[in-house]
Amino acid sequence: MQKNYDNKELELICMILNFGLASKAIKLAKKNGVLGATVFLGRGTIKNRILEFLEINDSRKEIVLMIAEKATAYKALEALNKDLALHKPNHGIAFTFSVANLWGSKEYQKQDSQVQQDNNKRGGENTMYQAIYTIVDRGNAENVISAANKAGARGGTIINARGSGIHETQTLFAMQIEPEKEMVLIISKNTLTEAIVASIREELSIDEPGKGIIFVLDVNKTYGLY
Repeated sequence: MQKNYDNKELELICMILNFGLASKAIKLAKKNGVLGATVFLGRGTIKNRILEFLEINDSRKEIVLMIAEKATAYKALEALNKDLALHKPNHGIAFTFSVANLWGSKEYQKQDSQVQQDNNKRGGENTMYQAIYTIVDRGNAENVISAANKAGARGGTIINARGSGIHETQTLFAMQIEPEKEMVLIISKNTLTEAIVASIREELSIDEPGKGIIFVLDVNKTYGLY
């Protein structure tokens, strides 16, 4: 029997983990009520001099996306934080966004009237962190990171959106990403977001046609940020 989620707030959980940990995270999340997940591959950009010196620094990352009712999401995050030791440096990060609606999932889809009520309810919430997404031509992601770091960012995650064929596209957050594009995700304190975005816009000429796009989302809950 399908549950009624019209009166429930949904959360999108995003986790950025060291390569190989996604399966463990998903299994634990499911034990805590999360129904499923999607995994993307990416690479981190925060440097660790000791690991680089020992030549064991693996920058490959797995990006795990999961959607659940808010209480379930927060319960799962507490378990994930404890089991994966996200409170320790370099063990991964996790954060959540509010989800207005979700199409393609009968379990979670809401009626349009409830979506508007939820948006109004969230309007007054304050957040400490924001997620900056920048989509650029393949090969420019490192330039995005460099520009962001100049404005106070501490690195980011590069998501390779390339498909197996040149005419294929992948979809992330309901946006089609062409195979030759890269997405850069940066989590910043909201006091730094404006400067970081301005630096990226200037360094990569984002305001010129075809140079890329930037969008920013408020982050509700975070683990593993220092």
